[in-house]
Amino acid sequence: MSITAPVPVSAPPTMRYGGLIVVMLLSFLLVTAEFLPNGVLTEMAASLGVTPGQAGQTVTATALAGLLVAPTVGLLLPRLDRRALLFWAAVAATASNLVVALAPGLVTILLARFLLGAAISAFWAMSITVAARLSSPDRIGRAVMFGSAGVSLATVAGVPIGVALSEALDWRLAFLVIGAATALVSVAVRVVLPPVPAAPASSLRILADTLRRPGVAGGMLGHVLVVFGHFLAYTYVRLSLERLPDVDGGTIVLLLALFGVGGLVGNVVVGVVVDRAFGRLAVIGPLVIALSVAVFVVLPSTLPAVATAIVAWGFFFSSWLIVVNTWVGHRMPDRLEAGGSLVVTGFQLAIMIAAGLGGFLVDAAGVVTVDVIGIALLVTGSALFGMSLRARGAAAA
Repeated sequence: MSITAPVPVSAPPTMRYGGLIVVMLLSFLLVTAEFLPNGVLTEMAASLGVTPGQAGQTVTATALAGLLVAPTVGLLLPRLDRRALLFWAAVAATASNLVVALAPGLVTILLARFLLGAAISAFWAMSITVAARLSSPDRIGRAVMFGSAGVSLATVAGVPIGVALSEALDWRLAFLVIGAATALVSVAVRVVLPPVPAAPASSLRILADTLRRPGVAGGMLGHVLVVFGHFLAYTYVRLSLERLPDVDGGTIVLLLALFGVGGLVGNVVVGVVVDRAFGRLAVIGPLVIALSVAVFVVLPSTLPAVATAIVAWGFFFSSWLIVVNTWVGHRMPDRLEAGGSLVVTGFQLAIMIAAGLGGFLVDAAGVVTVDVIGIALLVTGSALFGMSLRARGAAAA
């Protein structure tokens, strides 16, 4: 017997752009804080007296918290209005960034980053539910685009600006600035967003039942492998870029910004077509990312090729959450909160393993080995997602 979790919100007839912009700003700041260590890895490691692999565990700590919080936040707070949940997530992120900016050692930073991971997962687990509240049902993919646009803005502006601040002054200042900005956006979340009631039937049983639907488990596994492959390479992208001959800090900032430019364009393009083409994008996107990472391995000394590859990489990965969340919105509209929780759980599981395993691999075998493994995972994830779409289509037939 199927378990049904009603859609927790009633959709408005038009898009509520004010609320969507606030969601985008919060996404921008959360993702900037999450991945800033990727761009300041060298400086952070030197300042703390640790290896780059150990400094990379700041990303692992964030993902570990996300893995624990994503599937449970809706269960632990079943009646809390989701607008209030996003507000407290912003407050927690503010506290985390301020602690990182002032912490004397790696252990304290890891604890603060754990708090950040909890805030990020609470935000992403509820993002589809909030998008449904701010859009009409046939445009949910376009509404999801705003949250994902924050990811692209973080890579095109947030992380590069943080890296530039680190190069000019100190990496701690970057976290201080992000913390102050997040505090301001938390106020906007409370004031601008409408109430977003919780799903009345969230439970572990519903999560498990959702996974048993035709094609869902295979799609989620493909999603995990795609994110795993991406972050295995992207967490240590600074080390890959340093293989370019005579590269300096300014060139690295520019290349990281190009990743974000590609992502920003990808968000707009994919956001327009995703409601009709999410199945094809779920297969093609990971293959293009794998090809882009292969350029870093095969042509590490060719700046034009690396620059082109990083734009393509950003185009398809920064829009990945749009694709997967749209898949959830169209294939399981009665399970938005459950589907969103599963997507975020898989996302954080992949980041945690990628950052943790990648830290050991990059210290022991080098960044090229890490990139090659990432390519294999991306290709496998693409294949699994394609097979899951066929399985679901066969079941429907």
